Amino acid sequence: MSLFTHPEFDGHERVLFAHDPASGLKAIVAIHSTRLGPAAGGCRMWPYASEEEALADALRLSRGMTYKNAVAGLDLGGGKSVIIADPRTQKTPELLRAFGRAVHDLGGTYVTAEDVGVSVADMEIVREATPHVAGLETGAHASGDPSPVTARGVFEGMRKALLVATGSDDVAGRTIAVQGLGHVGRHLCALLHAAGARLVVSDIDPARVADAERAFDARAVAPDAIATVAADVFAPCALGGVLDDATIPRLKARIVAGAANNQLARPEHADALHARGILYVPDFALNAGGIINVAREIEGRTDAGWLTETLGAMVANIETILREAAERGVSPNGVAEAFARRRLA
Repeated sequence: MSLFTHPEFDGHERVLFAHDPASGLKAIVAIHSTRLGPAAGGCRMWPYASEEEALADALRLSRGMTYKNAVAGLDLGGGKSVIIADPRTQKTPELLRAFGRAVHDLGGTYVTAEDVGVSVADMEIVREATPHVAGLETGAHASGDPSPVTARGVFEGMRKALLVATGSDDVAGRTIAVQGLGHVGRHLCALLHAAGARLVVSDIDPARVADAERAFDARAVAPDAIATVAADVFAPCALGGVLDDATIPRLKARIVAGAANNQLARPEHADALHARGILYVPDFALNAGGIINVAREIEGRTDAGWLTETLGAMVANIETILREAAERGVSPNGVAEAFARRRLA
């Protein structure tokens, strides 16, 4: 396993490998940048096939948080952590506390929160070992589950994409294909259904699919078929890497706008989408609602309007990025990355 020569290294400031034999903890904390403030990003628990796969995910997710926080206008850097474990069978309070001790050893340069495989309740246990945790249900500035705010940001950003691509931001009657019905995906479906969208959904969990069929009158398709559904918008809301050499030629959506992190398998896939005339809304710009919600807790903000104002600014930035890309005839991904780098500079 390489680090400094790793293709995803991208100048990370610090990478911590944490191991606790007593609890079985094997974790990686990646801090990409603290230029704008302490690195902030969630903790993902996943049964990675190898340590190399876990490292690559941590590095990519951490770098994405740097760009996400910069585009969202937050005074936070980028970081991410992954725990190599199956959250269904290997998650224990002892393991979570051991992870908390590892975070605490970083002295506040990294603030963690929930992500895939980790819940708000889990973060309460992590807090027993470190104060450098957010997205909590209790405490002076507790912000709770960030998923509804993430979904709201994706919904409003999706409307901006429709406006730029079609001239109307109305989702009523539009077909939206949603991949993944976890916390964010389900909240997004609720918003889209309430706005009159026609939903096509998929998930690896049959119970989640059945719930969406009942609650949102959604049409279900197999997980391997969702990307090929004829739709106005394809919304990836599961794990990353879904936009690759195999899926991009088969896409039948005009727009890709979803909540998943690292949707592009490789950076050049942004240009592949653009070449096909598909408008891709960069995931790190679109799914920042959750970290905005967490930032309110990290910064101890009490003004009620800050969250709405900051989320509105994020959505406005998305429209700016999409319109600049359209005017220049380029992929929005490069425009969004340049937007972030200007703020970092």
